[in-house]
Order: sequence, then structure tokens, then C-alpha cells
Amino acid sequence: MAPVPYVVPLVDSTAVFKPEIFKGKVLFCTGGGSGICRGMTEAVMRHGADAVIIGRKLDRLTQAAKELSDTTGRTCIPAQGDVRDPKTLRDAVTKTIEKFGRIDFVICGAAGNFLAPIAGLSENAFRTVLEIDTIGTYNTIKATIAHVRASKGSYIHVSATLHYNGTPFQAHVSAAKAGVDALSAVLAVEEGPHGVRSNVIAPGPIDGTEGMERLSVKGVADKQFAYPSGRAGHVKDIANATIFLFSDAASYITGQVLPVDGGSEHMRGTMVPYPQSVLDPASVAHMIKPRL
Repeated sequence: MAPVPYVVPLVDSTAVFKPEIFKGKVLFCTGGGSGICRGMTEAVMRHGADAVIIGRKLDRLTQAAKELSDTTGRTCIPAQGDVRDPKTLRDAVTKTIEKFGRIDFVICGAAGNFLAPIAGLSENAFRTVLEIDTIGTYNTIKATIAHVRASKGSYIHVSATLHYNGTPFQAHVSAAKAGVDALSAVLAVEEGPHGVRSNVIAPGPIDGTEGMERLSVKGVADKQFAYPSGRAGHVKDIANATIFLFSDAASYITGQVLPVDGGSEHMRGTMVPYPQSVLDPASVAHMIKPRL
């Protein structure tokens, strides 16, 4: 009988951390209406914080905020905004302060991605991803920093592991996320003396997310990634890292990038067949999910 690899168990943060470690705290989260950032928001709320989630689609935000409030017993409110538009972020901050009076934690999570080779990537598409991910992170920092200074709070920026190596069809997001990592490091150095921490969480492949759906390649064996930890990532894995980094247990951790990927980055190949995909991109077009 062949040996069976060990599978890391999926643990809920409430089984490890005290339920009210964030009591009285307030979270400001861009991209919090869905996916990974919604899971991060829910986890922080389960440990006592209230939250504001920011996104472009108010109807989806409103529904998500209601569900998060009902699920956690805390208060979550929606604030419509676009991270590319500084005014809308300032308005969201004003709404947060009017409701809660403070901001302790900020998650910079708004992002965009799709598969495209450089030769087939328009200048506008490249610029748009940088505007959402990198400039959007900068705009979020600018809008919130005075309040995070006042609370001696903390930032978490949601990045990726794609730019650690050259990843075909991912020039736009690789450049954008490298910028996010750099911004976080500078923020940690400049704002540390003011009592502010800044770290990055870099998720690996996370099952059940829109991002994973967009990057999945059709016609390739289900196991496109190898997982030394025995399984694909779950939103709870990112949530658990979030609770740790925002907690006092991480008070001496700042300016760091934390990959949460089950070790898959060490085993990663390309998402599309190589070198076929770069020699003849049209031959793999049927394998790629159309842009949304």
C-alpha cells in the first residue's frame, strides 16, 4: 500500500485565539464584500471588532455587511467606493469615523487579475491592474493613516506569490503586487515610530475564490499545483494569519511578507503549458477563462 501524505487540518481561529481580543476595535477593509477579504473581515469580527467594507457595488456590499453582522453578532456597514478614486475612500473613512469614532485595522484587499501574455495585454489593461492593486493600496493608506496613527493600529496588504518567479501571463499582477510589497515595507519603516505596523499576506492558490476561478486553466489535470501541506488553501487559512498579524502576539512583526500557501510556491510550475503558451498564445486561448 502506497504511503499517504499528511494533510494539514483546517483550523478555525476561534479554536486558537480568545474570542474578544479585538473588542472595541474597528476594521476598514477594501474588497471586503467577497472572497478572501470577506473571510478576513468575518474572522476579525468574530474576535470582537466592528467593520466597514468598501467596494464599488453597493447592493453586494449591503448584503455582505448584513450577513457578516448576522453571523458574527458585531456591526458591519457598507461604504461604496473605488480605490482608484481617493475622494470615495476619504468619504468611506468619514463614514467610518462618524459611525465608530476610530480605525484600528486596515486591510488593503481590492484587486484585479486575469491571464494574458504581454504581447496580448493592452496598455489600458496593464494600467488598470496597477491602478487597482498598487495605486489603490496607496490611496487607502493615504485616506486612513491619520486614524491608524491615532489608534497605534496595523495594516495588512493582500498580495500574491506570483512575482517571486517569472510567471507567464501574469506581468500585470506581478508588477502590481511587487509594488504593494514595497509600499508595505516603506510604510512599516516610516510609520513604525508612530506606533503603526504594516505587513503583507501573500495567499497561494485558495479554493473556491473568484481569483482562483479566473486563473484556473481548462483542460489541465485538476492538480495544477503541488501542496507540501497536503491540500489546497482555504479562506480560513488566510483569516487565521490575519488574526495573528493584527493581534498583540505579532506586536514585534512589521515590514514582513507572509506567504500563506501550504508551501506550494516551492513546487510551483507554470499555470499554462510552457513553452507552448508563449510561443503560440492562440493555441491555449481555449484554456483561459475570458476576462470579466
